[in-house]
Amino acid sequence: MKRMDGNTVGVENGETVLFTDFEDGGEMWTGTGERERRQRISFSTPFKFPPTVQVSLSLWDVDAGTVMRGDLVSENIAEEGFDIVFKTWGDTRFARARVAWLAIGQLPREDDWDLY
Repeated sequence: MKRMDGNTVGVENGETVLFTDFEDGGEMWTGTGERERRQRISFSTPFKFPPTVQVSLSLWDVDAGTVMRGDLVSENIAEEGFDIVFKTWGDTRFARARVAWLAIGQLPREDDWDLY
């Protein structure tokens, strides 16, 4: 569990289109086997420490003729941002995906000392 000082908690959220591969025949729509998409998200203001980040699919458009397989995670979480990573495999055909995200963490105080 992370403990944060109540008056320095920051919450930031957003939504991003990760891919729309059906429009141009991209690999998430036409490929098979292991496939991956990454997108870096930058926070509007850096957190004091790496925040807790939650990601979720807010839109998924998948071919009904294949098994839906997907793995969505946040990686490389830092004070300035994080990576959204979506993976699929087998014969799954994803036409498009949109991801919503939420970051909660401690913000630096104006009177914090920077000793480095």
